[in-house]
Amino acid sequence: MSAPRAVFVAGAGTEIGKTYVTAALTRRLRASGRAVRTLKPLASGVPALGDPDFVTSDTARLLAAQGLAITPDTVAACSPWRFSAPLSPDLAAAREGRSLALADLTGWCRDAIRATPPETTLLIEGVGGLMSPITPEATGLDWLEALGLPALLVCGSYLGAISHALTAIETLRGHGVPLLGIAVCESADAPTPPETVAAAIARHGRAATAIVARDGACPDDLARLV
Repeated sequence: MSAPRAVFVAGAGTEIGKTYVTAALTRRLRASGRAVRTLKPLASGVPALGDPDFVTSDTARLLAAQGLAITPDTVAACSPWRFSAPLSPDLAAAREGRSLALADLTGWCRDAIRATPPETTLLIEGVGGLMSPITPEATGLDWLEALGLPALLVCGSYLGAISHALTAIETLRGHGVPLLGIAVCESADAPTPPETVAAAIARHGRAATAIVARDGACPDDLARLV
């Protein structure tokens, strides 16, 4: 049996719009008739399930994009490791007296990949930036490398976003991670339009780019990358 099309959504930084892009891409693929399963296995800054603010969490946004109700089962299936503090997962876990091993995280993801039908596209959203610590020993890059998946890189359009994106691109390529393309998520109050940022990244990074507004629709050129 062939494997599903699985893609890792990585970030050039933190709070740059990964979940907006992942949710928009999920909605676009579903609208085109493709089966999609979207996961965010590891998440920080997540309110308790019974908290009214949970509906604005990354996990809730991804469930909504898949047309799934918020229940204990769907939340656990999407984001099994959730921490309340808006910190890197290693620090957020320590604050709660919990721990997370890279082997457990990658093992869970591999099980999810195996359980996904071959005709379904599987999107796995990372946490924080590419080099954000996720355990005391491992970073998001270690997680991505362990899974061996191609990456869709998300960056913002704020001042400095071009350098951050190009640095992340070089890091991915230096570690042999296949790069599908770059999604530029428009940042609030950015000094230049996202088109300018995307053009510079495409030129210097030699990568396909697409632009997504926050809470905006996914363009066709981004959907074609996956």
